[in-house]
Amino acid sequence: MMNKLSSITKCAVTAVCMALCVVLPMALHSIPNAGTLLSPMHLPVLLCGLVCGWPFGLLCGLAGPALSCFITGMPGMGYLPTMMVELALYGLISGLLMRLVRTGRLTADLYISLISAMLAGRILTGAARALIFTADSYSWKIWATGYFVSSFPGIVLQLLLIPALYLALQRARLIPARYEKSSKACGAAESGRQNAAL
Repeated sequence: MMNKLSSITKCAVTAVCMALCVVLPMALHSIPNAGTLLSPMHLPVLLCGLVCGWPFGLLCGLAGPALSCFITGMPGMGYLPTMMVELALYGLISGLLMRLVRTGRLTADLYISLISAMLAGRILTGAARALIFTADSYSWKIWATGYFVSSFPGIVLQLLLIPALYLALQRARLIPARYEKSSKACGAAESGRQNAAL
């Protein structure tokens, strides 16, 4: 395994992801119901957990929506606590699983960690809403519709973009390779490009 990210780099990546939690909803604000359809804050929080680990993913999940709420008013104060719980769970679980799951294949690690975090976050947040936040009016139908049907475009977007972004960061050597084989492949590709240029 290659060297891990430094604490300074993790802090920088987390800060960028928190900023994206503010910027992405603003950028998509003109699209009707974009928050529900595309779940723009999920992208940077899940990526932060996968890249930086669970403490930073948890921080991003808590601070990202809070910053967005206070700066732009999105999400509204009434929905903010639920959003913070949901995103904190995504950042926490994705980071934990990326640390624990080691199949020997980066793509498999990414998808196992990502899909598991997305499912566990939805289940646990649904339980929190049913027991705490909206106990009197929450139902299985509302949970399934809100977390899977209405947000299906966002789910697809996350499954396509997040692994691709992680791989792009690794190829650009902005984050260390997870496996030695990946590092050698990146080095070979870089050498091939340099030879082609000559």
